[in-house]
Amino acid sequence: MKNTLDRVIEVLEHSNHMVFFGGAGVSTESGIPDFRGVDGLYHQQFKYEPETILSHHFFMKNKEEFFQFYWNKMICVEAKPNITHKKLAQLEKTGRLMAIITQNIDGLHQMAGSEHVEELHGCVNRNYCTSCGKPYSLEELLKRKEASETIYVPYCDCGGVIKPDVVLYEEGLNQEVVEQTIQYLSKADTLIIGGTSLSVYPAAGFIRYFSGKELILINKTKTPCDNQTDLVINCGLGEVFSKVMVDNL
Repeated sequence: MKNTLDRVIEVLEHSNHMVFFGGAGVSTESGIPDFRGVDGLYHQQFKYEPETILSHHFFMKNKEEFFQFYWNKMICVEAKPNITHKKLAQLEKTGRLMAIITQNIDGLHQMAGSEHVEELHGCVNRNYCTSCGKPYSLEELLKRKEASETIYVPYCDCGGVIKPDVVLYEEGLNQEVVEQTIQYLSKADTLIIGGTSLSVYPAAGFIRYFSGKELILINKTKTPCDNQTDLVINCGLGEVFSKVMVDNL
């Protein structure tokens, strides 16, 4: 671990245009469960499969069951940024980290202070009316939910249902986010991939746009791209970033 960490720090010291590409493993240390881990949502028993519940057609036809699952399993209001979120925000302030590309929808990177964050799958903090487009904050919807005595399905003043601004199964990614992601990756000299199995597409496919010098992968388990990287570290992100002293870079 010491030698590989020394190598990571060496790369950080000599990189001026880094990009971090992160998945669920970035936020699990903040108490947010992932989908595919041993204790993840895919290994729990529900009436429907999580992929079914979090699909566009299920949202349209089964709003009560969608929101019952969504409020109980997808919203973690107590979660706070962990050491990885914080160190990445500090790296951005040094000017060495250009952007964070995340598959997560929790908004913890912004809470930690990061400003250049591309959210491939959207964010629970943003919500909008599917009829008139009026925006709603998560805080506002949670206040309404607390006052509700039944399963809370949020409706707009116009009568339209309010949808979280997250990408459900069967939905396409935001094209502006896609284009900006490709730009960041194509200009990066170093790509650090962390906390992702690289098995969710199309998100995982974006790493092919990286053509820089150093590709580092930090993940607890092996991924399909391990043999394509310059350095693989099989451990938690917190274990690595807790040892990175940004002030010394």
